[in-house]
Amino acid sequence: MRLNRSTDIALRVLMLSAARADRLTVDELADSLAVPRNHLAKVVQTLQRRGLLETVRGRGGGVRPAAAGRGESVGALVRALEGAAEVVDCDGDPAPPCPLRGNCRLRGALRVAQEAFYAALDPITIGDLAAPPVRETLLSISSGGQ
Repeated sequence: MRLNRSTDIALRVLMLSAARADRLTVDELADSLAVPRNHLAKVVQTLQRRGLLETVRGRGGGVRPAAAGRGESVGALVRALEGAAEVVDCDGDPAPPCPLRGNCRLRGALRVAQEAFYAALDPITIGDLAAPPVRETLLSISSGGQ
């Protein structure tokens, strides 16, 4: 299973913001995480809409984790961000459908494996991902540190 780029960025944004006590700007986040600013801004907006980040506009503005952000389950978040897509597209959109799809056991096995992947992430929270010793690494890559 491979996470899409937006999910990867979202997890890193939440980890870094959870490690920092102060607000971070989108530019600081983009620089610290080495991701394009425009892509990061879209991810921040998605996380804000999900109630995981608080955003403040204007001078002195930025982002910080919402109260629920640190306690969010990584499994639930990845499920929500990745959507209902299966590991393999047997229906063939836009390519022709797989000729084996009627009697193949692979699709079901991959669904079970995908759910096991999410289930392994369910007990882990964003706060867990930002706890020591990773916290020190997160703080060292951010421009403001603490």
